Amino acid sequence: MSIQRFHVGPRLSETAVFNRVVYLAGQVPDDATQGIEGQTEQVLAHVDRLLAEAGSDKTRILSCQIFLSDITLISAMNQVWDAWVAEGNSPPRATVQAKLAKPEWLIEIVVTAAQK
Repeated sequence: MSIQRFHVGPRLSETAVFNRVVYLAGQVPDDATQGIEGQTEQVLAHVDRLLAEAGSDKTRILSCQIFLSDITLISAMNQVWDAWVAEGNSPPRATVQAKLAKPEWLIEIVVTAAQK
């Protein structure tokens, strides 16, 4: 089986697919001037786009890891998450506080999903 990669850069690929499983790199916001709600919406839009490109979608998520710069942001983040997640398809998820690579980032999300 071959590995398929999307958006390959010198340091990382945004997506890798192997054995019909889609692995996303950590997704971060483009506009870090927004609050947690706006940053979460941006990141989830990236997840949607990358999953679609790899032949999957949010109903096929196998695992999700959410990293918050400040765990007190979880309630506001969950409001956006709850509106986005596919009803009846809430994936296994972990949410932790972590120091992110850029101080202006409030959230980073890593997803693994099955292809359709």
